[in-house]
Amino acid sequence: MGVTIEVGGLPPERIRFAVSPLAELCMVLHALAQPDHHPRLASWTTATNARLAPDLADRLLEAGTLWQTSFSDVFMPFAGIEGGDGLPHPTLAGELDRLDLLPEERFVGAALEHCALTHYNEGGGPSPLTDAGARARALEIAAARGPRQLDFTVRLLEDPPGVRAWLRRLLEDCESAFFGETWERIRPGLAADARHKTEVLRRKGLPAALEAVSAALSLDPSGTLITVDKMTRGDATALDPELGPGLVLVPSTFGWPHLMVLHARGWRPVVHYPVGSPELPGPGQLELLQLRMEALAHPLRMHLCRTLARGPYTTGELATTYGITAPEVSRHLSVLKKAGLLTTRRQGRYVHHQLDLTVVARLGSDFLEGILR
Repeated sequence: MGVTIEVGGLPPERIRFAVSPLAELCMVLHALAQPDHHPRLASWTTATNARLAPDLADRLLEAGTLWQTSFSDVFMPFAGIEGGDGLPHPTLAGELDRLDLLPEERFVGAALEHCALTHYNEGGGPSPLTDAGARARALEIAAARGPRQLDFTVRLLEDPPGVRAWLRRLLEDCESAFFGETWERIRPGLAADARHKTEVLRRKGLPAALEAVSAALSLDPSGTLITVDKMTRGDATALDPELGPGLVLVPSTFGWPHLMVLHARGWRPVVHYPVGSPELPGPGQLELLQLRMEALAHPLRMHLCRTLARGPYTTGELATTYGITAPEVSRHLSVLKKAGLLTTRRQGRYVHHQLDLTVVARLGSDFLEGILR
């Protein structure tokens, strides 16, 4: 489970940390649309949503599929321009200029990314501009999300240049209404983080730089493959001969708990990572979470947990309580122990088992962080 990025033979100078106002605007809009994902931002999201002009709020709702349920790659246009330097522009206006340079089919495919997530790693699947089946599917998904979203999708398919201009005006209005002030406040911290990690990369190498980004990133022993621990599968290369080699890592203030990877075919890979927030679980944590959920899915093990939550018990005591054999109890305890849900201690000739309440209490937040990453 996870996304891999091929970096074998990539020159160190082609691995770069850089801030992106457009990518951060995507996370700001997501936080406004999904405040439950970002409880630490509750005061800011509540106040900002309350002062949005009705017209701007309506337009944000219309285009919400770009940032609400998935994060559209249109917010990282620097990664999809052939012949470019592969880096974000330091200003929102400059980033929007790069968005204007995306080829029409690539722009539409990225704008309708939520309609083709199952084909994301293959380049998005057939284009809804030319394929009737893909067009019908996009309209069906948009209709299920609401009339405004359907209207946006219809206009996008019928008039991509017009929607591109409409979207640019919308994002410029967001800058005037709330993002410009927010960006000026958070930009220095993001720039400092990018400089610091660039220095770590220069002095200590890629493994140390990835560790500084997140424990969810790792480099294989051969130094050829970066793995990002996520509940999705995908692969990308930082050695695309057409786009040119390069990997960009972009810090985010509003991103936590999301750790995102642009890994679409035909785009340079980008890692968009949160800073200044609690660390995401490291490699293997998602597998351990799945193991724990599976261990608790068995009804008898749930009953055992109920008893073990109240105090320590021996295998024999549990067998007597539930009217089953000691070997059967041992098998179930073994599953719970393997999942890290039990503590055991020996007292003379007896071994006592007890539910680790601290671990169980973490399951809710672990699950939430895992699926939102």
